[in-house]
Amino acid sequence: MKANMGTADKVVRILAAILIGVLYFMGQITGTVAIILMAVAVIFIATSFMSFCPLYLPFGISTKKKES
Repeated sequence: MKANMGTADKVVRILAAILIGVLYFMGQITGTVAIILMAVAVIFIATSFMSFCPLYLPFGISTKKKES
């Protein structure tokens, strides 16, 4: 897996996952929506730590800075 995520992309994903977690634990989101959003949060955290997003691959997207 070649890294295809830049620092800003990782930070945004981690912040979104934290926000979802906070909303869940404060009881603002519940039920099926909460389960789906928590799954998305886990995926965001995992892809951030791997620096690889499988959905970027088929579209040729990379937010990582090019090396000179």
